[in-house]
Amino acid sequence: VVSTVSAVPLNTLAPGDLDPGRFPVHTYTGRGFRQAYVREGEGGVPLLLVHGWPETKRIWWRVIEPLAAAGFEVVAPDLRGFGDSEVGPDGFGDVAAHSRDLHALLTDGLGHERVVLAGGDLGGPVIQDLALRWPELADRLVLFNAPVPGIGRHARRPVGGSAHDYFVRQGTDADALAAELATPAQRRRYIATFYTSRFWAHDGAFGPDAVDFHTEPFADGSSLRASFRAYESFFDPAARSEESVLAPNPDLRALILYGPSDHVIPDGFDLDAAEAFPDHVGPFLLRECGHFVPWEAPHAFASAVTAFCGDLLAGWPGRSSRSSE
Repeated sequence: VVSTVSAVPLNTLAPGDLDPGRFPVHTYTGRGFRQAYVREGEGGVPLLLVHGWPETKRIWWRVIEPLAAAGFEVVAPDLRGFGDSEVGPDGFGDVAAHSRDLHALLTDGLGHERVVLAGGDLGGPVIQDLALRWPELADRLVLFNAPVPGIGRHARRPVGGSAHDYFVRQGTDADALAAELATPAQRRRYIATFYTSRFWAHDGAFGPDAVDFHTEPFADGSSLRASFRAYESFFDPAARSEESVLAPNPDLRALILYGPSDHVIPDGFDLDAAEAFPDHVGPFLLRECGHFVPWEAPHAFASAVTAFCGDLLAGWPGRSSRSSE
């Protein structure tokens, strides 16, 4: 069953949505580099939020507070090489490396045994890998606008070339591209196209201030170059720390959300994901929403995740005391 729900009005920003210092940033160094993350609602149901490209933990800024208020312990990291996180010492930036980083953060760094996993874009394969590599850790999965096994099988319309030319360039000619983007302004203009003219987002979803907020972390040349490594790993086996695990997962309950205004993830994503995760809720199509679901449709995202995990929240130790605060 495919349902359609409405997103919130575009550009309805709340105080703090564009504040880089809105949440305290913590660091974990157990994997040999400084990994930055936000942690709100400590003691609640563990919920890992994994960003994609070209994003950082800031893409979750509009949903962290409502999710923490609902009873989740929200953990939103910057992947290695992104935002406030350092590049990994081994030089890798592939799905498996990110997956192992987050497993260490969750288990060794934060002491969690079971976690709800959520992600889109690059974060989608990362949480799928986590769930298959360590099934005892994955409680449930929330997936939106991301590669899944068999993606494109149900595509109903061709994806525009303007959405995919970057993929080959970043994956096969990353050094030259990075050299062309020689200044902070050039790098930010390049990243800005993914929020605007490349039609990943719904038209008008990102105003100038929001674009500035999300492009600022990519002004640094080393950060932008490091972010290309996931694309290089797609083309070059030598750029992979190991093979990623991406396969259908019939054993994990999944919530499937889809922003259909997306012009980079094929429009059959909802059906492809439903096949990959037979035990699913949804798919839910979010009206007037594109690739960046937690930013474009924060109320729909937070309320859907809360409902999906309602039984976990109700039965979580300390829930009654948290609810009365």
